[in-house]
Amino acid sequence: MSERPDPDPVPRRKFFGAALRVIVTLAILALLWHLTDGPQVLALLAQTEWLWLLAALATAHGQVLLSALRWRLTAAQLDQPLRRRDAIGEYYLSQFVNLAVPGGVLGDAGRAVRQRHQAGMLRAAQAVVLERLVGQVALFAVLFGGFVVAITVPGGLVWPGWITEAIGWLALLLVGLVVLGAILARVPGPVARATAGFLTALRLGLLARGVWPRQVGLSIAIVACNLASFAFCAFATGTDLPFVAVVTILPLILTSMMIPLSVGGWGLREGAAAAIWPVVGAQAEAGIAASIAFGLVILVASLPGVWVLLAQRRRPAVSSAPE
Repeated sequence: MSERPDPDPVPRRKFFGAALRVIVTLAILALLWHLTDGPQVLALLAQTEWLWLLAALATAHGQVLLSALRWRLTAAQLDQPLRRRDAIGEYYLSQFVNLAVPGGVLGDAGRAVRQRHQAGMLRAAQAVVLERLVGQVALFAVLFGGFVVAITVPGGLVWPGWITEAIGWLALLLVGLVVLGAILARVPGPVARATAGFLTALRLGLLARGVWPRQVGLSIAIVACNLASFAFCAFATGTDLPFVAVVTILPLILTSMMIPLSVGGWGLREGAAAAIWPVVGAQAEAGIAASIAFGLVILVASLPGVWVLLAQRRRPAVSSAPE
C-alpha cells in the first residue's frame, strides 16, 4: 500500500506567512485603537479637508508615474527596453499588489516575472531590485540629511532620545549591509559571482555616465512626491507640519513600512506615526489619522493597476519594444 505523498510545503508556508501579516496588521490597529482615543481618530478623519486629499492623490499619482520612468531607465541600461505605457501600467499593477496583497514585494516580483522575456529573468529581477534600491537610498538620504540639519540648527524640533538612537541604529544597519556586501564579493564561489553580477548591473543601471544624473533627478522628484502626499494628508486631517518635520519625521514613518510584517505597511505606519507625531506638538491620534488618510490615498492611487490586471487577463502579454 503506497503512502500518500506529503503536500507541497511551499504553498502552505506562503499561506501561513500571508495569514500572519493579516493578523499582525489587525492586532496593531486594534492595539492602537485601545491605547489611543479611537473615536477621536475617526472624528479627525470625518473632518478631512478634501482639497488637501485631492492634492495628496495627485502627488501620489506623480510618484507612481515617475517611479515607472525610473524603472524604464534602469531596465533599458540592462538591455530590457520597455515602452513607456507598459512601464507605467506594470508599475501601477505592482503598487496595487504590494499594497493590497499580504506578500510584501509580490507586486515587484510579478513585475520582474512578466518582463523576463526580453533580457532573461536575472536581468529583469536586477532592474526591479535596483529601481527599488535607489528609491530607498534617496529616502534615507533625505532622512539623514534632514536630521543632521535639524539637530545642528538651533530653534528646531526637540528630538526624544529614542528617535536619535533609532536613526543612529538605522545608519549603522545600512553601513553594516554595505560592509557585508563587500565581504560577500570576496567569498569564492557562487556567492562572489552573484555579488559581482549585481555590482555590474548597479554600475550599468545606476552609475553609468549620463545615467546617474537622471537617476538622481527622478529619485529626488519621487521622494518629494511621496513626502508631499503624506504632508498633504497631515494638513487634511488637521496637522500643520513644518518643512523640517516633512524631511525628518515623515521619512522615518515611511521607513517603518519596509518591515515585512504587515499588509501594505498598515499598522506599522500608524504605530510609528502615533509614536513620533508628538515631536511636532500634536497628538498621537492626529498622527494615526494622517497615516490612515495617506494609506487610503496611495491605495486609491494604485487602483489603475486593477484595470491593467483585467486587461492582462483578457489577452496574453506580448513582447514589447521601446517607443
